[in-house]
Amino acid sequence: MKSGPDEGTLLPLGSLDEVRRQLGAFNTAGDGDSRADETGMATLHGPGMVVEIPLGVDPVTQAMVTLVEEDIAWPVLMRLCQTTRWSMVDLETGRTFG
Repeated sequence: MKSGPDEGTLLPLGSLDEVRRQLGAFNTAGDGDSRADETGMATLHGPGMVVEIPLGVDPVTQAMVTLVEEDIAWPVLMRLCQTTRWSMVDLETGRTFG
């Protein structure tokens, strides 16, 4: 997620299609499950992680990343943040990355 000029303001990451394209460059994509409309979330699977993006919010301002294999996911997430200029917040510690 990106922070805006006012602390706590979220700037858009892009449209859902743009965010999917950007994540796709990091081998992160949907698995073909057609139940996304039922859950209200687009679920994307990547190296050592799962990314959930709320549907019906355009543009996308945040996504939830769950680490499955931290050693695999962490380098990918750091490259993703460097490339896209996005930042991540660890909800447990409040630390910001990227």
